[in-house]
Amino acid sequence: MKKTIVLLAAALFFINLSAQEKFTDSRDGNSYRTVTVAGVTWMAENLKYIVPGSEKNYFDNDPNNAHSYGVLYDWKTAVKACPDGWRLPSGEEFRTLAGNFEVDEAWAGKGSGPVSFDIRLGGMQDHEGTFTEMDESAYFWTATEYNDNEAEYFSYIVLNSHPVVDVSRESDVQDIHGSEKINKYSVRCVKN
Repeated sequence: MKKTIVLLAAALFFINLSAQEKFTDSRDGNSYRTVTVAGVTWMAENLKYIVPGSEKNYFDNDPNNAHSYGVLYDWKTAVKACPDGWRLPSGEEFRTLAGNFEVDEAWAGKGSGPVSFDIRLGGMQDHEGTFTEMDESAYFWTATEYNDNEAEYFSYIVLNSHPVVDVSRESDVQDIHGSEKINKYSVRCVKN
């Protein structure tokens, strides 16, 4: 009976996930692995596209970091950074992703397995221009706007060797600086 329950749980997990494929962005030739979770196809790598007319924001201002960590975007640039047929995910889509993607190895795993989202702990650039939290956390913009100055973001933070995933809440805006649209975070796009 116990074996049957384990097999059933594994089957349900894999029904919500499908094998990774590749998407090539025709704007710059960068290729991205994708993974489908709960019917939504996500880029399984951070976006590397430089939006024309925007700043080139690489982690620690080092263009060599773009290959591994992608590019950092302020919120207004993030909203228009995804290629045609793709878009910035909502906070609700990140919540669904987190609810269907609870295996620790799946978040950080690389390769061709069906459960690899490949979170890169590239940190962020805060509202004062300081790069922080490299190899400790990852932040991703969502399309959900709070007001003219703040928007929702998804965070993945490693505490005591365990990942903590969260989507910011508008009620916390007065207590934190993380939701300011001038911060620079990573982008993962979802397919329309």
